[in-house]
Amino acid sequence: MCGPEETFALPPAMKAVITTAARRGGRANWTMSEVATVLAGLPEDRAPQVGFIGYGQTTAGDRVLIAVDNHYERSVVDAVATALRDVGATVDVITTDAGEDREASYHDEIDAVIRDVHWTEQPRRWEGLPAIEQFAGAAGYDLLLHGRGGPTPPTGYRYEQFPWLKEEHLRQGAGGFPHDLHRLINTTTWDKIWHKGPGSTVRLTDPEGTDLTFTLHEEYFDGSRRNFTALPTRAFGHLHGHPPTPILEKEDASGVIAGTTSHVGKPFPRIKVYLEGGRIEAIEGGGPYGDAWREVLEATRTVHYPSFPRPGLFWLWEVAIGTNPWTVRSPDINLVSSGGFEWERRRSGVIHCGLGTRWRAGEEAWAAKHRVQYGHLHVHLLFPTYEITTPTGHVVPVIQNGHLTALDDPAVVDLARGYADDPAIFLKERWIPAIPGITAPGNYADFAEDPAPFIYADNKTLYRV
Repeated sequence: MCGPEETFALPPAMKAVITTAARRGGRANWTMSEVATVLAGLPEDRAPQVGFIGYGQTTAGDRVLIAVDNHYERSVVDAVATALRDVGATVDVITTDAGEDREASYHDEIDAVIRDVHWTEQPRRWEGLPAIEQFAGAAGYDLLLHGRGGPTPPTGYRYEQFPWLKEEHLRQGAGGFPHDLHRLINTTTWDKIWHKGPGSTVRLTDPEGTDLTFTLHEEYFDGSRRNFTALPTRAFGHLHGHPPTPILEKEDASGVIAGTTSHVGKPFPRIKVYLEGGRIEAIEGGGPYGDAWREVLEATRTVHYPSFPRPGLFWLWEVAIGTNPWTVRSPDINLVSSGGFEWERRRSGVIHCGLGTRWRAGEEAWAAKHRVQYGHLHVHLLFPTYEITTPTGHVVPVIQNGHLTALDDPAVVDLARGYADDPAIFLKERWIPAIPGITAPGNYADFAEDPAPFIYADNKTLYRV
């Protein structure tokens, strides 16, 4: 049984497993049993981010329930169940029906996220199912493994997420990335935002067309916003580069956010989302995804949500920074069962921008009560540059061209050397997205008109044996 996240130290045996797997090299260098064993020993903190999810409070005699849907590969479930049984727990598995697997569509993100009833009545794609949560409590389970995103709700039993849909999600090792090293990467990154941020200006750019600026107003740093505090451990792996809701009256985020992927769904023709004063004013392009987003934008223009200073649903609050260099795009990315592009947003230096209400926050409960649409939609930035300019003019680079600068910090490099003589084994990104005109041969304008064929073909090449 391990200690809490803040004081956890890797046992020597676990460190040996991690080091051995990492030194093999390659993308999928772990056996599933190795990473499952590490997960069974990592601390439990109800954290939703890969690299900070663990099941390590499990002891002999515990009753564990793993609840997944039919899109999960059973071999993944079996690997984790075996690791927990090895410490003396009994493990039951429930499989729910998520429907037949199919090709991703342009409307999947809208369908997965936007609601006008309470999320317990119509659960969203990543959330745990209320019926499963209630069953786990009524049946007296000690630990529930279920769901793969968003905050974990409070329960009378232990509850950790289970985002490993594919064997690849285990075998790439992102879930077993060294805990102490990952924590230091996060605290090093967060120190720049929390200590250099108040009163500073951020400029966020990306070669696909993003160019956005906003002020990190000092009032945002009062510690009242969930996971925007001095030590936001449950946001590690998903650090907030923009303060979450509620949004201030003087919010000034202005510019454009552009990209070709979101969390789930088919890659879409490049979308450009134009903001002024923190709120979307216009959406250009995006194909059917853009059309569907514009419909919700128009339908909610006059709705005044309690977390926003003026009417409208689509305000910027999420500029989430991934921190795990071992994350690699899912295989079979064209299929719903892959989990979509949501998995890859965890890779270090990738940013996903979310515009709308905050997941399960008070404004969403308010919207459900009044039967108005709520939720937030995403655009992914795969090669962002995120720089803070302090009031004195000092520039603090947090991400440069998709590379998280904390990976080069001397303290981070020194800690990585404790695992291998070559720290790059742990700190070099395992996967660099291929985009024509940016990191791959070809013309970006052609790619931007219809990115799916290239992305799908590249994905098959990535996983070609």
